[in-house]
Amino acid sequence: MAKDFNHPKVVESYDEHIRKLIPGYELIHLQVNALLKTYAPTHANILIVGCGTGHELRYLAKHYPQWSFTAIDPAPNMLEKAQALLATDNLDQNVTFRAMDTSGLKDLKQTFDVALSILVSHFIPETAKTTYFQEIYHALNEKGFCLSYDLTQIENQSQLKTLQNLAELTGLVEKQSQAMVERLQDDFFLISNQHLKKLLLKVGFRSVENFAQVMNYYGVFAVK
Repeated sequence: MAKDFNHPKVVESYDEHIRKLIPGYELIHLQVNALLKTYAPTHANILIVGCGTGHELRYLAKHYPQWSFTAIDPAPNMLEKAQALLATDNLDQNVTFRAMDTSGLKDLKQTFDVALSILVSHFIPETAKTTYFQEIYHALNEKGFCLSYDLTQIENQSQLKTLQNLAELTGLVEKQSQAMVERLQDDFFLISNQHLKKLLLKVGFRSVENFAQVMNYYGVFAVK
């Protein structure tokens, strides 16, 4: 059974656990920030897909008070924690929170300059990935772009063992890293980086390129 991201225990431990689970977690957000600083318009309208507990959102809202954000997540408990986090720092004035997945984007009656899908699409079943990115694509304005960062297909046992070793080096104990390996099949729906790039082009993005790689994790920059 896939992980329940709405479970209170998962929500409570999420921020601490993900920093140990995802290699270079903070660097991901620094790279996203650098790309946004380079390519996003001065008064950008940003869509954050799967906002989780709001870590990424708080960082961006703090550094770009002139931007507007729409944060969506299908897990109400995650969204509630994100709302509380932003409110505590008085950073929620330009943020709209919506408990929904990407299927609801067509009802928002607005388009976005940027869509961020960070550590999200690897949880989407392969049969639904095209629809997921189509819904994001149609939510972007004419010159919008999407930044995606995900775990990709693991080709062999050596890659899997290396990923496990790296997770232990970044903070997981052996028991946790073994649980990570055992849950990969239940929690993730992995495709190769090449497959993802072809999928994004098929959806309609005119330019798709990698902006980062750590082991089997890839960041992809897709321009409409």
